[in-house]
Amino acid sequence: MNKTELINAIAEKGGLSKVDSKKAVDAFMEVVTDALKKNDKVSLIGFGTFSVKENPARTGINPATKQKIEIPAKKVAKFKAGAELSSAVN
Repeated sequence: MNKTELINAIAEKGGLSKVDSKKAVDAFMEVVTDALKKNDKVSLIGFGTFSVKENPARTGINPATKQKIEIPAKKVAKFKAGAELSSAVN
């Protein structure tokens, strides 16, 4: 499902217009992004938790040249599914 399909599904299930659904999806994404930029967690009980994980710098190997390269530290967005979501999928 892509963003457009998600918007259409929310409009249908929620009885909203597509314009209102698009505003809601965009606002949700913006709020989650802003929270993660501040290193905050976003927990939706039963659905899951969005958080930021910090990967430390490490040494890797370039597969083409077999030379060692330094991979810099970086932050990545992470999502952990909640119990209700996990059981619904299984």
